[in-house]
Amino acid sequence: MEEDDFISKTRRKKQMHALQDVGSQLVALSADELARIRMPESLREAVEDARRFTRHEARRRQMQYIGRLMRDIDAAPIAEQLAAMKAPSRRQTALFHVAERWRQELLDDGTALERFMKEFPEADPDRLRTMVEEAREEKRAARAPRRFRELFHALSAIVQDHARREP
Repeated sequence: MEEDDFISKTRRKKQMHALQDVGSQLVALSADELARIRMPESLREAVEDARRFTRHEARRRQMQYIGRLMRDIDAAPIAEQLAAMKAPSRRQTALFHVAERWRQELLDDGTALERFMKEFPEADPDRLRTMVEEAREEKRAARAPRRFRELFHALSAIVQDHARREP
């Protein structure tokens, strides 16, 4: 064995655990999400079998088997597909946080609507002004936060539409 080909036992174990982690992510996917992942049929069958197992030991052995199957294939494309499936949700979460911050600023600061309109010129300022006032009145009267939620949904739609338009 050449020096360049040598992989320590510790490193081999880490690689196997990483492959098992990818396998665990595959098992955790819904049936529709799993169908969109390109993978060898033997691996797909092993993942589907693991989803059926309920006993801990059977599931653990099946996860090891999935890791073993993944050692024989190039697992990088599968890991990339999994990462791509999660990426939109992270972006979506970030956009929701932007909408939440704007909602709070609009409710707390009377001049925030002007700043919002500069950043999102496609928004309807009269509608937003009305929604903000209704949400403020609702909070003062200690009513259920219906208008508060409606304001968030409107802001979220504007922020998401703006994000789709930007390159």
